[in-house]
Amino acid sequence: MAIDELRIRQELEVLNIAFWREVDSNWGRNAHTFFTEDGVYTTSHKARRGHAEIRAFYTERESRGPRVARHLIHNFHVTVQDADHATCEWTMCLYADDGEAPLMSEPPILIGAVTDECVRGPDGKWRYAARTTRALFKGSKPTSG
Repeated sequence: MAIDELRIRQELEVLNIAFWREVDSNWGRNAHTFFTEDGVYTTSHKARRGHAEIRAFYTERESRGPRVARHLIHNFHVTVQDADHATCEWTMCLYADDGEAPLMSEPPILIGAVTDECVRGPDGKWRYAARTTRALFKGSKPTSG
């Protein structure tokens, strides 16, 4: 049976949109569930391995107080290895600042090159085995990652 690369691409794009919606709209409280149990999430600051470390990152971020963030996804590219493994490469623009909306409009605080190693589990769901963000441009305001 041939691999349906277009379907896999769509599934991974939907996964990515759902992940950032979770982070931007729900403080990332369930962000860890998008990763494999031993998944590695490397932000522009550090790597976190496994559900507990990823969950702790977002819990700590929420505890610091109000923040508005929007992660925008651009140039989404997928390389399919097989029916259960794929690599996504894309560009992220992050607009974020501490405080309550509406905030002053500023340039993005980060433009990053992101690489995702994705695995489809036995339950049929795609998850991140690894996500790595490499900063290309940084604004004057700090990222929280």
